[in-house]
Amino acid sequence: MTEARGSAGLNGEAHARHAPGSPCWVSLMAHGVAATQEFYGELFGWEFRPGPQQLGPYVRALLDGKEVAGIGQLPPDRHLPVAWTPYFASTDVGLTAETVRLCGGTVGVGPLDAAEAGRLAICSDPSGAVFGVWQAAAHLGSALTGVPGTPVWNELLTFETVAVTKFYETVFGHEQQKVVSADFDYVTLHLAGRTIAAILGLGQSLPRDRGPHWMTFFEVADTDASTAQAESLGGQILTPPHDSALGRMSTVTDPEGARFSLLQSHA
Repeated sequence: MTEARGSAGLNGEAHARHAPGSPCWVSLMAHGVAATQEFYGELFGWEFRPGPQQLGPYVRALLDGKEVAGIGQLPPDRHLPVAWTPYFASTDVGLTAETVRLCGGTVGVGPLDAAEAGRLAICSDPSGAVFGVWQAAAHLGSALTGVPGTPVWNELLTFETVAVTKFYETVFGHEQQKVVSADFDYVTLHLAGRTIAAILGLGQSLPRDRGPHWMTFFEVADTDASTAQAESLGGQILTPPHDSALGRMSTVTDPEGARFSLLQSHA
Protein backbone atom coordinates (compact mmCIF):
# COMPACT_ATOMS: atom_id res chain seq x y z
CA MET A 1 0.00 0.00 0.00
CA THR A 2 1.44 3.31 -0.96
CA GLU A 3 -1.42 5.78 -1.26
CA ALA A 4 -4.10 6.98 1.10
CA ARG A 5 -7.73 6.27 0.49
CA GLY A 6 -10.24 8.79 -0.73
CA SER A 7 -12.02 10.92 1.82
CA ALA A 8 -15.51 9.44 1.55
CA GLY A 9 -16.66 7.81 4.74
CA LEU A 10 -13.94 9.11 7.01
CA ASN A 11 -14.56 10.28 10.56
CA GLY A 12 -17.55 8.04 11.13
CA GLU A 13 -19.56 9.28 8.18
CA ALA A 14 -22.83 7.42 7.53
CA HIS A 15 -23.35 6.60 3.87
CA ALA A 16 -26.38 6.99 1.65
CA ARG A 17 -26.42 5.08 -1.65
CA HIS A 18 -23.00 3.98 -2.83
CA ALA A 19 -21.81 5.14 -6.23
CA PRO A 20 -21.78 2.41 -8.92
CA GLY A 21 -18.43 0.65 -8.98
CA SER A 22 -17.47 1.59 -5.42
CA PRO A 23 -16.93 -0.92 -2.62
CA CYS A 24 -20.22 -1.02 -0.70
CA TRP A 25 -20.17 -4.10 1.57
CA VAL A 26 -18.00 -6.91 2.90
CA SER A 27 -19.25 -10.38 3.75
CA LEU A 28 -17.64 -13.43 5.33
CA MET A 29 -18.74 -17.00 4.65
CA ALA A 30 -17.75 -19.25 7.56
CA HIS A 31 -18.48 -22.74 8.87
CA GLY A 32 -19.45 -21.80 12.41
CA VAL A 33 -21.48 -18.60 12.34
CA ALA A 34 -22.01 -18.46 16.12
CA ALA A 35 -18.31 -18.84 16.97
CA THR A 36 -17.40 -16.39 14.22
CA GLN A 37 -19.82 -13.82 15.65
CA GLU A 38 -18.20 -14.24 19.06
CA PHE A 39 -14.70 -13.63 17.64
CA TYR A 40 -15.58 -10.49 15.70
CA GLY A 41 -17.95 -9.23 18.38
CA GLU A 42 -15.09 -9.29 20.88
CA LEU A 43 -12.54 -7.87 18.43
CA PHE A 44 -14.59 -5.06 16.87
CA GLY A 45 -17.48 -4.54 19.28
CA TRP A 46 -20.03 -5.73 16.72
CA GLU A 47 -23.60 -6.70 17.50
CA PHE A 48 -25.65 -8.85 15.17
CA ARG A 49 -29.12 -9.24 13.72
CA PRO A 50 -30.53 -11.66 11.11
CA GLY A 51 -30.24 -10.82 7.42
CA PRO A 52 -31.62 -12.43 4.23
CA GLN A 53 -31.42 -16.23 4.33
CA GLN A 54 -31.38 -17.00 0.58
CA LEU A 55 -27.86 -18.44 0.74
CA GLY A 56 -28.30 -20.03 4.17
CA PRO A 57 -27.98 -18.61 7.71
CA TYR A 58 -26.80 -15.00 7.53
CA VAL A 59 -26.38 -12.17 10.02
CA ARG A 60 -25.49 -8.51 9.66
CA ALA A 61 -22.90 -6.95 11.95
CA LEU A 62 -23.79 -3.59 13.48
CA LEU A 63 -21.67 -0.93 15.11
CA ASP A 64 -23.50 1.86 16.94
CA GLY A 65 -26.69 0.52 15.35
CA LYS A 66 -25.36 0.87 11.79
CA GLU A 67 -24.71 -2.10 9.49
CA VAL A 68 -21.04 -2.59 8.61
CA ALA A 69 -20.56 -6.21 7.45
CA GLY A 70 -22.22 -9.59 6.97
CA ILE A 71 -21.45 -13.15 8.09
CA GLY A 72 -22.99 -16.18 6.42
CA GLN A 73 -22.64 -19.95 6.73
CA LEU A 74 -20.83 -22.01 4.13
CA PRO A 75 -22.82 -25.03 2.90
CA PRO A 76 -21.26 -28.13 4.52
CA ASP A 77 -20.97 -29.87 1.14
CA ARG A 78 -19.05 -27.00 -0.51
CA HIS A 79 -15.29 -26.97 -0.07
CA LEU A 80 -14.80 -23.24 -0.40
CA PRO A 81 -12.24 -21.04 1.36
CA VAL A 82 -13.35 -19.13 4.44
CA ALA A 83 -12.75 -15.59 3.24
CA TRP A 84 -13.89 -12.00 3.39
CA THR A 85 -15.46 -10.85 0.12
CA PRO A 86 -15.88 -7.22 -0.96
CA TYR A 87 -19.00 -6.21 -2.88
CA PHE A 88 -19.07 -3.48 -5.52
CA ALA A 89 -22.18 -1.38 -6.10
CA SER A 90 -24.16 -1.74 -9.33
CA THR A 91 -27.39 -0.26 -10.66
CA ASP A 92 -28.04 -3.44 -12.69
CA VAL A 93 -26.48 -6.61 -11.32
CA GLY A 94 -27.65 -8.64 -14.33
CA LEU A 95 -25.83 -6.36 -16.76
CA THR A 96 -22.73 -6.29 -14.55
CA ALA A 97 -22.70 -10.10 -14.34
CA GLU A 98 -22.92 -10.35 -18.13
CA THR A 99 -20.02 -7.89 -18.46
CA VAL A 100 -18.00 -10.03 -16.03
CA ARG A 101 -18.50 -13.04 -18.31
CA LEU A 102 -17.66 -11.08 -21.47
CA CYS A 103 -14.42 -9.86 -19.88
CA GLY A 104 -13.19 -13.34 -18.96
CA GLY A 105 -14.50 -13.59 -15.41
CA THR A 106 -17.00 -16.08 -14.05
CA VAL A 107 -20.31 -15.77 -12.21
CA GLY A 108 -20.53 -18.37 -9.46
CA VAL A 109 -23.80 -17.33 -7.79
CA GLY A 110 -26.75 -15.34 -9.11
CA PRO A 111 -27.82 -12.86 -10.02
CA LEU A 112 -30.51 -13.48 -7.41
CA ASP A 113 -32.80 -11.56 -5.08
CA ALA A 114 -31.93 -11.20 -1.41
CA ALA A 115 -35.49 -10.64 -0.21
CA GLU A 116 -36.33 -6.93 -0.15
CA ALA A 117 -32.67 -6.02 0.52
CA GLY A 118 -31.53 -6.04 -3.11
CA ARG A 119 -29.95 -8.27 -5.75
CA LEU A 120 -26.54 -9.86 -5.75
CA ALA A 121 -24.07 -11.90 -7.72
CA ILE A 122 -20.83 -13.52 -6.60
CA CYS A 123 -18.16 -13.50 -9.29
CA SER A 124 -14.48 -14.02 -9.86
CA ASP A 125 -12.09 -12.06 -12.04
CA PRO A 126 -9.92 -13.76 -14.71
CA SER A 127 -7.22 -14.50 -12.11
CA GLY A 128 -9.74 -16.26 -9.85
CA ALA A 129 -10.18 -13.61 -7.13
CA VAL A 130 -13.73 -13.64 -5.77
CA PHE A 131 -15.84 -10.50 -5.35
CA GLY A 132 -19.52 -9.66 -5.04
CA VAL A 133 -21.84 -7.31 -6.92
CA TRP A 134 -24.65 -5.58 -5.03
CA GLN A 135 -27.71 -3.83 -6.47
CA ALA A 136 -29.22 -2.02 -3.51
CA ALA A 137 -32.90 -1.86 -2.66
CA ALA A 138 -33.76 -1.68 1.06
CA HIS A 139 -30.17 -2.48 2.07
CA LEU A 140 -27.76 0.18 0.79
CA GLY A 141 -24.60 -1.52 2.04
CA SER A 142 -22.09 -0.41 4.67
CA ALA A 143 -23.65 2.43 6.66
CA LEU A 144 -20.57 3.54 8.57
CA THR A 145 -16.87 3.77 7.76
CA GLY A 146 -13.74 5.41 9.04
CA VAL A 147 -14.13 4.51 12.71
CA PRO A 148 -12.68 1.51 14.59
CA GLY A 149 -14.52 -1.69 13.73
CA THR A 150 -15.47 -0.71 10.17
CA PRO A 151 -14.09 -1.86 6.80
CA VAL A 152 -11.87 0.92 5.51
CA TRP A 153 -9.91 -0.38 2.51
CA ASN A 154 -9.81 -3.25 -0.03
CA GLU A 155 -6.73 -4.51 -1.82
CA LEU A 156 -6.50 -7.23 -4.48
CA LEU A 157 -3.47 -9.50 -4.11
CA THR A 158 -2.78 -11.16 -7.45
CA PHE A 159 0.04 -12.31 -9.76
CA GLU A 160 0.33 -9.15 -11.89
CA THR A 161 -1.71 -5.98 -12.27
CA VAL A 162 -1.94 -5.23 -16.00
CA ALA A 163 -4.57 -7.69 -17.24
CA VAL A 164 -6.73 -7.74 -14.11
CA THR A 165 -6.75 -3.92 -13.87
CA LYS A 166 -8.28 -3.77 -17.36
CA PHE A 167 -10.98 -6.16 -16.17
CA TYR A 168 -12.06 -3.93 -13.28
CA GLU A 169 -11.84 -0.83 -15.48
CA THR A 170 -14.26 -2.37 -17.97
CA VAL A 171 -16.65 -3.97 -15.49
CA PHE A 172 -16.92 -1.13 -12.94
CA GLY A 173 -15.54 1.96 -14.67
CA HIS A 174 -12.51 2.18 -12.40
CA GLU A 175 -9.66 4.42 -13.43
CA GLN A 176 -6.12 3.34 -12.65
CA GLN A 177 -3.02 5.07 -11.39
CA LYS A 178 0.10 2.96 -11.50
CA VAL A 179 2.82 3.43 -8.94
CA VAL A 180 6.05 3.73 -10.92
CA SER A 181 8.62 1.42 -9.40
CA ALA A 182 11.13 -1.04 -10.80
CA ASP A 183 10.36 -3.65 -8.14
CA PHE A 184 6.82 -2.83 -7.00
CA ASP A 185 3.78 -3.77 -9.11
CA TYR A 186 1.00 -1.66 -7.60
CA VAL A 187 -2.04 0.11 -9.06
CA THR A 188 -4.63 2.25 -7.28
CA LEU A 189 -8.24 2.27 -8.52
CA HIS A 190 -10.23 5.50 -8.65
CA LEU A 191 -13.81 6.66 -9.15
CA ALA A 192 -14.76 10.32 -9.57
CA GLY A 193 -11.40 11.42 -8.24
CA ARG A 194 -11.51 9.17 -5.14
CA THR A 195 -9.06 6.36 -4.44
CA ILE A 196 -11.31 3.36 -3.66
CA ALA A 197 -9.09 0.25 -3.79
CA ALA A 198 -5.77 -1.08 -5.01
CA ILE A 199 -4.24 -4.02 -6.86
CA LEU A 200 -0.90 -5.47 -5.79
CA GLY A 201 0.97 -7.84 -8.10
CA LEU A 202 3.06 -10.27 -6.08
CA GLY A 203 4.25 -12.62 -8.81
CA GLN A 204 5.57 -15.86 -7.39
CA SER A 205 5.39 -14.40 -3.88
CA LEU A 206 1.62 -14.80 -3.89
CA PRO A 207 0.68 -17.42 -1.26
CA ARG A 208 0.15 -20.67 -3.17
CA ASP A 209 -2.34 -21.94 -0.62
CA ARG A 210 -4.61 -18.96 -1.26
CA GLY A 211 -4.12 -17.73 -4.83
CA PRO A 212 -5.36 -14.31 -5.99
CA HIS A 213 -7.77 -12.80 -3.46
CA TRP A 214 -9.19 -9.56 -2.14
CA MET A 215 -7.99 -8.43 1.29
CA THR A 216 -10.30 -6.40 3.53
CA PHE A 217 -8.78 -3.87 5.94
CA PHE A 218 -10.62 -2.93 9.14
CA GLU A 219 -9.98 0.29 11.02
CA VAL A 220 -8.75 -0.11 14.61
CA ALA A 221 -7.76 2.33 17.32
CA ASP A 222 -4.52 0.50 18.16
CA THR A 223 -3.07 -2.02 15.70
CA ASP A 224 -0.71 -3.60 18.21
CA ALA A 225 -3.43 -4.11 20.82
CA SER A 226 -5.99 -5.41 18.29
CA THR A 227 -3.46 -7.79 16.76
CA ALA A 228 -2.67 -9.25 20.17
CA GLN A 229 -6.38 -9.50 20.92
CA ALA A 230 -7.09 -11.33 17.65
CA GLU A 231 -4.42 -13.87 18.57
CA SER A 232 -5.78 -14.26 22.10
CA LEU A 233 -9.24 -14.95 20.65
CA GLY A 234 -7.93 -17.86 18.58
CA GLY A 235 -6.69 -16.10 15.45
CA GLN A 236 -3.19 -16.16 13.99
CA ILE A 237 -0.77 -13.36 13.12
CA LEU A 238 0.42 -13.56 9.50
CA THR A 239 2.17 -10.19 9.34
CA PRO A 240 3.08 -8.48 12.63
CA PRO A 241 2.22 -4.81 13.20
CA HIS A 242 4.35 -2.46 11.11
CA ASP A 243 4.23 1.08 9.78
CA SER A 244 3.02 1.70 6.21
CA ALA A 245 2.02 4.65 4.04
CA LEU A 246 -1.57 4.28 5.24
CA GLY A 247 -0.77 3.85 8.91
CA ARG A 248 0.18 1.05 11.27
CA MET A 249 -1.13 -2.29 10.03
CA SER A 250 -0.98 -6.04 10.46
CA THR A 251 -2.50 -9.09 8.78
CA VAL A 252 -4.20 -11.79 10.82
CA THR A 253 -6.66 -14.66 10.48
CA ASP A 254 -9.75 -15.50 12.47
CA PRO A 255 -10.00 -18.96 14.10
CA GLU A 256 -11.32 -20.49 10.84
CA GLY A 257 -8.48 -19.03 8.78
CA ALA A 258 -10.15 -16.04 7.10
CA ARG A 259 -7.46 -13.45 6.39
CA PHE A 260 -7.94 -9.75 7.00
CA SER A 261 -5.85 -6.73 7.86
CA LEU A 262 -5.99 -4.31 10.79
CA LEU A 263 -5.21 -0.67 10.07
CA GLN A 264 -4.68 2.21 12.44
CA SER A 265 -4.95 5.01 9.88
CA HIS A 266 -2.85 8.15 9.93
CA ALA A 267 -4.72 11.03 11.54
